[in-house]
Amino acid sequence: GMAKRAGIARAMALDPAVIFLDEPSAGLDPVSSGRLDDLILRLREAYGTTIVLVSHEIPSILRTADFCVYLDPDTGTMGAYGPPKSFLQAGNSPKVHAFFSQARLD
Repeated sequence: GMAKRAGIARAMALDPAVIFLDEPSAGLDPVSSGRLDDLILRLREAYGTTIVLVSHEIPSILRTADFCVYLDPDTGTMGAYGPPKSFLQAGNSPKVHAFFSQARLD
């Protein structure tokens, strides 16, 4: 977790308008993943930096994202977009709803 946080700090030192994070919590235990989510939220608040985050970690997505894009793995197209919590509602496509509903959110 420390190496990932240090990498984010190095990127933030350049004062970017946008930072891209590809699976930042990959390989981390749940506690470290939560700490990384906290760091991402603090940086976004403190610096107003736009963060584009690619992740399969649904709890992290729901916790950190203001806006979400779901890419359909079968078609490679955008299957849904909007506030992440809206993806938990049954009104979305069955595939999107099934993907987001599989996460343990307790």
